[in-house]
Parts: sequence; structure tokens; C-alpha cells
Amino acid sequence: MLMWLTDKIVFPPYELTSKEGIIALGGDLSEERLIFAYKNGIFPWFSEGEPIVWYCPHERMVLFPEEIKISKSMRKILKKGKFTITENTAFKAVIYHCKNIERKDGFGTWITDDMEQAYINLHKKGVAKSIEVWQDFDSTTSYRKLIGGLYGVEINNVFCGESMFSHVSNASKLAFIYLATQKNYQLIDCQIYNDHLASLGAKEIDRDWFLEILKGAF
Repeated sequence: MLMWLTDKIVFPPYELTSKEGIIALGGDLSEERLIFAYKNGIFPWFSEGEPIVWYCPHERMVLFPEEIKISKSMRKILKKGKFTITENTAFKAVIYHCKNIERKDGFGTWITDDMEQAYINLHKKGVAKSIEVWQDFDSTTSYRKLIGGLYGVEINNVFCGESMFSHVSNASKLAFIYLATQKNYQLIDCQIYNDHLASLGAKEIDRDWFLEILKGAF
């Protein structure tokens, strides 16, 4: 039986995680609870009108940055330098686009209003980070167009990715490749398997290994 959280910031033992990867229900999205959750490899994922669902999958989709796969076509795009990539210059805009962009898989809808505000609060504390991809960027004027990006939570030497978006083909890939090649993290947490991230070099590892890295055992 899944545990319903109370005001006390605590999660049940990992052994009680369901086969679907759900470890608990309920609680809130306070800064303290979110930070505690991420430090323990747990993240929220739910839809509007539903109780908060907390996940800690048995298999974790991750990218070891040195294993990033950059295709020949992406290398050409990077070499042309047509796009400008920045960090933490437009966090609110990035999460807004992640929340509202239409997706074929429908996963754009899970960022609720409360969740959006919760991660903005984490950003203000320096815990949540964003990567932005701009087109027609001109630092001397106010003209620039945000065409892609991603955001996530930084825990120790791990970047816990939350969501990404593209308004132009390959824009989110550019953000992800940038994140992986800056050598700031030992691991990028991609949470659950998807083909897009697998094509970039991400793979599933056992939860215990992921937690050891997250908590600084390696």
C-alpha cells in the first residue's frame, strides 16, 4: 500500500516503491520537500486535479556526460554557430514554454500552475537551473527569440533534468548537448526512458547505482 504524505517531510523506504516506480502520494511542493525529495532520488509527476505523485523508478534513465552522442548533422549545426546558448537568463520563460508547448506524447500537460511556481521558487534559491537557446541573439539590443531550452534541479554533482522544449528543430538537443559538454556534472538524470534521450547516449541504470552517485559515493 502506498504511503500518503503528511506535513512531516519524510518519504517511505525505497523498498516500498511500486512496480510503476511510485514511492508516495500527497504532501506539497514546498521548497524544503522538493529539495529533500531530489536529494533522495525522488521527483513529482502528476496532472492537474490529481494528488501529487512521487516517483523513484527502479531503473533510472541517465546520461554520463562523456557518453553524449553528437550526430554529424548536429556537429554541423554547432559549428555554424547560428544559435546562442545561455544559462539561467530566462528561467521563467523556459518553464513557461515547457508547460505550454504542444507535444506528440502529451507530456507537456503535467506541469501544473503550482509546479511551475514551485520550480521558480527553487530557481530563486539557486537550486533550479535553466539552459536557453536563442535565435537572432544580439547582446547590444533587446532583440532575441527564445527557440528552445531545458530546466532541472542541481543536486551535488548531478543535474536532475525536468523538461525541455523546442520551437525550432533540434533546439532542445542543442540545450542538452550544451549541458552535457560543459563538464559541470558527473551525471545528468533523465528520470525515465525515452527514445529521444537514448539517441543522445542516455541509458538506464539500477536505482542503487544512481543513488550512490547522487549522494556522492563515487
